[in-house]
Amino acid sequence: MDRLSEMEAFVSVVDQGGFTDAARKMGVSKSAVSKHVSALEARLGARLLNRTTRRVSPTEIGLAYYDRATTVLSGASEADEMVNAMQDAPRGALRVSVPVSFGISQVSTRVGKFLSEYPDISLNLVLDDRFVELVAEGFDMAIRIGHLEDSTLRARKLAESRAMMVAAPQYLKAQGAPQRLDDLSEHLLLHYSNLSTGNFWRLHTNAGEERHIRVGGRLTANNGESLFKAAESGLGIALLPSFILGESVNDGRLVEVLPDLQKQNLGIYAVYPPGRFVQPKLRAFIDFLAQSFKGIGPDDWQS
Repeated sequence: MDRLSEMEAFVSVVDQGGFTDAARKMGVSKSAVSKHVSALEARLGARLLNRTTRRVSPTEIGLAYYDRATTVLSGASEADEMVNAMQDAPRGALRVSVPVSFGISQVSTRVGKFLSEYPDISLNLVLDDRFVELVAEGFDMAIRIGHLEDSTLRARKLAESRAMMVAAPQYLKAQGAPQRLDDLSEHLLLHYSNLSTGNFWRLHTNAGEERHIRVGGRLTANNGESLFKAAESGLGIALLPSFILGESVNDGRLVEVLPDLQKQNLGIYAVYPPGRFVQPKLRAFIDFLAQSFKGIGPDDWQS
């Protein structure tokens, strides 16, 4: 006999408290359930159920087997669901957290094509620079930029950006351009308050030495685009990703500060909750983003 059928019959008898109710639950005859359970006990060489005229209950061995059997049956059910889901056309609602500047300049310009390709998917983009709790806050996915902290989340790298220190020409003319890292202590540093390193910039010398520079400017903001505008206005030096800077350095609106420092690349990732399989709607969106950003290097971003 089929092992899964034997397990299912035994678990149903324990759950329902008897053969009659188990048969009714499974939609089979009472004798069929009894045969499955008897075959299971014979194969295992152990008595799994205590049978009386009034009730049926698991033995000590039966209870231990029940715990394992329910796990096996649950896994089999998930496997069936996975196959069915993967054969379905992508459909349903997606709720995605995206950093504000990246969402406006890069994601929002691409989603029209995605929605056109997948008419049965609806997309709710939540633009927020904080790290949301995916499961607790009901998100299917988030885009995160920079170093990923250890977590149980799954991640797929979409692209890379680059962090650059920049300032407006008028600021550097008035204050002088820093010549070394220690000179930054004499300058106005525009602070991004959502940095994982707090009030410090983590920079690297060409020799590979990591230096933490305390950010002591008069302006703090929780959005990179606002710091970009502040830097353009001559308010200080900002550390910003290349997808925000766009062509501003090439066209002279901003100047790279300490350009000889070791370059810092920033990974751009799709992160999503762990699980045995990825729903078709989410897989479709992640695949779309990966293809959309394919071939874009750290210095290729357009604002």
